[in-house]
Amino acid sequence: MSILTSLATGNGNLQPQKTIDAGRWSRPLGMEENMAASAGESSRVEASSGQTIGWAVSSGPVDYAAAVHAMEERVAKIRDGEAPQLIWLLEHPPLYTAGTSARDDDLLDPTRFPVHRTGRGGQYTYHGPGQRVVYVMLDLKWHSSDVRAFVQRLEQWVIGSLAVIGVNGDVRPDRIGVWVPRPELGQGREDKIAAIGIRVRRWVTFHGLSLNVAPVLEHFDGIVPCGIEGHGVTSLADLGVGCDMATVDRVLMRSFVETFGTGSLIEEPAPL
Repeated sequence: MSILTSLATGNGNLQPQKTIDAGRWSRPLGMEENMAASAGESSRVEASSGQTIGWAVSSGPVDYAAAVHAMEERVAKIRDGEAPQLIWLLEHPPLYTAGTSARDDDLLDPTRFPVHRTGRGGQYTYHGPGQRVVYVMLDLKWHSSDVRAFVQRLEQWVIGSLAVIGVNGDVRPDRIGVWVPRPELGQGREDKIAAIGIRVRRWVTFHGLSLNVAPVLEHFDGIVPCGIEGHGVTSLADLGVGCDMATVDRVLMRSFVETFGTGSLIEEPAPL
C-alpha cells in the first residue's frame, strides 16, 4: 500500500483514509493519532503552495556510490527545471562517510567498513541497516536562501518527527545533530539520535540526514561520530521505542509537510 495513501494507527495497523488537508496538521500529536494522510485516488498530499516534491522510498540497501551518483543526476535536473524536487528515503549497507571537515584521527578503525569521502558538510558518520537515511534534494529558492536557516528546519523536521513517536529530541549550539537526554545513564548525559549534513550546488541541496531507528550501535565504535567526544549514540530501539521503518517513514512524511509547509508530496519510484 502506498505510504501516501494510508495512515498508521496506534497499534500499527494501516487503514485507508479520505483526503486530509496537510496544512491543518498541528503538533504535538500522539502515536494514536493519524501519522499520514491520503489524497484519495491521487497519491498526493497537498500543502500550502503549488510546488511539487517527489517522495521516494527504496526497498532494499542501496550502494553508497551509486546513491551519490543518482543524487547528483537528480540535482542537475532539478536545477535545470527538468525534474521535481525529491525526498529520497533509503538504507545503506554498513559504511562510514567522511564529510568535508573530517579529521583522520576520528577514523578509529579504518578497516572495519568501507570509507567514502563525500562532499557534504560535517565529519565522520556511520550508515547501515536499521538507520533511515533521508536525501533531501530541494531548490532553496522555494524554501530559504539562508542555508543555516534551512539546516535548522531540517533539525526541526527531525525533532517534530521524534515528538510524534514520543521521544524528546533537541539541538545544542556546540554540537551538530539531534540529541536525546539520557539522565538514567548519568547526569548531563545526552546521546545522538540523528545526524545532519548537506551540500548545496547552485541553490539545490543534496545529502541530508540520518535517523537511528534500530541500527547496530556498536558499528559507530569505529569512528568518533561527527567529531564529538564525550557523548554517546542512541536509537529508537535503544530507547525502548518499538517503531518499525515503515511507521517512521509515515511520521517523517507528515512532519515534513508541517515543517516546510510548501509543495505537494507525490509518490514516485526510488532512483535505485
